[in-house]
Amino acid sequence: MNFTRMLRHLFTGHVAIKRVFSETALTAIGKAIENSEISHEGEIRFAVEAALNTPSLLRDQSGRERAVEVFSQLRVWDTEHNNGVLIYLLLADRNVEIIADRGINVRVKAEEWERICREMETAFAQGQFETGVIAGIDAIGRHLQEHFPTTTGGGENELPDRPIILKG
Repeated sequence: MNFTRMLRHLFTGHVAIKRVFSETALTAIGKAIENSEISHEGEIRFAVEAALNTPSLLRDQSGRERAVEVFSQLRVWDTEHNNGVLIYLLLADRNVEIIADRGINVRVKAEEWERICREMETAFAQGQFETGVIAGIDAIGRHLQEHFPTTTGGGENELPDRPIILKG
């Protein structure tokens, strides 16, 4: 168990999310997802969580493990072409994870998802949260556009575009 990590999580609350993601920023992120989805048949979700709960911390749950749980809880996997993508931010760790459904994951290498995550984390380290998320959405959108281009000006919106703030 990492004591420093535990303290960071215990002292990172929902106020921290409001500090870095204003209502205006959340609206802009939702709009970026909506605009991206016009050019492809994929679905993008953005979820941010301030910190892990105590049981998760005690079992040393990683950001990646939590992101997989959130992917399932938000039903990002439940798209017609199996091309949903979750961007998950664990704010206490400043950790970004991208979880992609099997339809897109077989076409984009894990290293590419990892590169996008690290670029977002670099922006976050500079205090550019909104910019970092939108850049990540754009990068993911380019992959979805390449592999799942729209034939009708954007298909049915299968998942909400609005960012979700998770209650840990």
